Amino acid sequence: MQSGIYVGISSQIALERRLTTIADNIANMNTVGFRGTEVKFNQVMAETKNDLRANIAFVTQGNDYLSTVNGEVERTGNPFDFAVKGDAWFAINTPSGQVLTRDGRFSMSTTGELISTKGYPVLDPGGAPIQLNLSAGEPTVGSDGRITQNGRTMGQIGLFTADAKKGFVRYENSGVIFSQAPQPVVDADRAGVVQGFLESSNINGVSQMTQLIQVNRAFEGISSMMKSTEENLSQALRTLGGGQ
Repeated sequence: MQSGIYVGISSQIALERRLTTIADNIANMNTVGFRGTEVKFNQVMAETKNDLRANIAFVTQGNDYLSTVNGEVERTGNPFDFAVKGDAWFAINTPSGQVLTRDGRFSMSTTGELISTKGYPVLDPGGAPIQLNLSAGEPTVGSDGRITQNGRTMGQIGLFTADAKKGFVRYENSGVIFSQAPQPVVDADRAGVVQGFLESSNINGVSQMTQLIQVNRAFEGISSMMKSTEENLSQALRTLGGGQ
């Protein structure tokens, strides 16, 4: 009976983890370039022996992974708005180091740097800030990220890839810091830049709300099962102890 309680506790911990990720996804439904977090749970077989010689399986706390589904791309017409085509990311330089993002809402600073909405420098493929000409007008950006002003090449918006399976943490809005060092994209057919467009969050609100309801019901079901198990255990102890 005690094993059932321990299994229930492990399940509740896992479900609480899932609730946290669902809540974060729903909160970022309207965040530009946001990619949802999912959780993968594994089953762990306990080595505990029991009278029935039955295997006891526990649920792990789970491992986070990023959804690879692209969000819808919407036209804005703004020459400083950009979307990533393919499985890649823009890179920005922040106080925490290099951060990858699919939020392409950029602008030009008073010093001519291409910057993010938070004022962080956007990086080129070599990891350096991009400097534009303040007096040369709006930039034109090709699918390879190459930037021109008045027919003169001014730099290139870098695209990067990283393996989220190696670990990652969130950073402001849609930003992600990967444990694995990001690598610049060298294959132009693999990913590209689209000027005048933005990528929406890839979160499906209806799907997330459905999952939220299912997880809550599962949590309540496990709580009910654990309460019943505890009552049966207490009754068994009273019976064995000669109590009433």
